[in-house]
Amino acid sequence: MSQRPPAPPSLQELRKEIDAIDEAMHRLLMQRGDIIDRLIQVKQTQEVGSAFRPAREASMMREIVQRHRGILPLDTVESIWRVIISTFTYVQAPFSVHADISASEPAMRDSVRFHFGFTVPYVAHFSAQAAVEAVAKSKGDLALVSATSSRTPWWLELEAHGAPKIIARMPFVERADHPAALPVFAISRVADSAVVTEVETFSVRVSGWNAEVARALSPLAEIVAVPDTAFDGAALLVSVTSATSIDKIRAALIDAGASVRSTALVGSHATRYTVPPTGPKS
Repeated sequence: MSQRPPAPPSLQELRKEIDAIDEAMHRLLMQRGDIIDRLIQVKQTQEVGSAFRPAREASMMREIVQRHRGILPLDTVESIWRVIISTFTYVQAPFSVHADISASEPAMRDSVRFHFGFTVPYVAHFSAQAAVEAVAKSKGDLALVSATSSRTPWWLELEAHGAPKIIARMPFVERADHPAALPVFAISRVADSAVVTEVETFSVRVSGWNAEVARALSPLAEIVAVPDTAFDGAALLVSVTSATSIDKIRAALIDAGASVRSTALVGSHATRYTVPPTGPKS
């Protein structure tokens, strides 16, 4: 006589399992907080200023995406970890996010809340220039500005030694249906050891800027351009990947008929992680 299959667990048993997992996650978060408290004492982070670690964050997010599976949306997982990272960074060294809302206030607010949650103070500005200037005057704040367009060349403020720099580009996880899809640069001061340099960003000032020059440059790098009519030129923010170099950018500009007046490194960030339409795992 064959044995009957075991009865499926009851709803009460499954809910007990969920409750146990919820308690374990909460206890782990509190344990993480205890470690951060010890970290503050060891590293004296409060005296140093910024506690941002862009290279470490990029590595963590890649690992999260690569191991994710199941029915829980990746959006939820990414946002949870972003808020955890941002909140514990804030606990180490309090900071505010200065956001340029000139392009789209709702989209920028979505980006800030998705990546930083509600604990980190949010300060709105009506221009990228104002957001960058606020960070330059702060000890360890962060600015978010559009990564694809600008009315003013705010990145010129990042050229000076000791000025804040671009430290990240978000969203880090790229996908067609991202709930906080506005492309933004994060700008702050961080320790040299915490920087990730997979993509370098340069401020390039040129003369002889026109549509033909722009077309010649577009296959080589992502560019934000603000025309400068006084010099018949433009201020460019150029994102250079490992596939090219700033020397190639200069050469392409000259070959297209432009003159390079100056170049300056104004930051760097991690290569974005692109998720295919089918998702990271089935």
